[in-house]
Amino acid sequence: QVQLVESGGGSVQTGGSLRLSCAASGSIFSITAMGWYRQTPGKQRELVAVKISGGTPNYADSVKGRFAISRDNAKNTVYLEMNNLKPEDTAVYYCNAVIIDGRYKTSSNYWGRGTQVSVSS
Repeated sequence: QVQLVESGGGSVQTGGSLRLSCAASGSIFSITAMGWYRQTPGKQRELVAVKISGGTPNYADSVKGRFAISRDNAKNTVYLEMNNLKPEDTAVYYCNAVIIDGRYKTSSNYWGRGTQVSVSS
């Protein structure tokens, strides 16, 4: 069983910074990709940033230049450094990972439970 546990959400004012973390645990053979999505009420979940193993990060246009995604492969952890936050960044942020499990060597898509980020003006 694979689990993703997020941390680091909170409330900040416009222009502030937050750092999200997401650690994957369980029976993991390898991690193909890890990333972050966000969702606001009444809207579809949208990609924020993703880091594919061995590839360059991809970002939503709305966060380019402000957010940075990084991975610590030894810890099976992905981070999202968020700077110059804006009220429109307010959302529940979900960690996502494509993981090949250690027992059956099958690839599956996993989600964390989400962490709230609130930015006030």
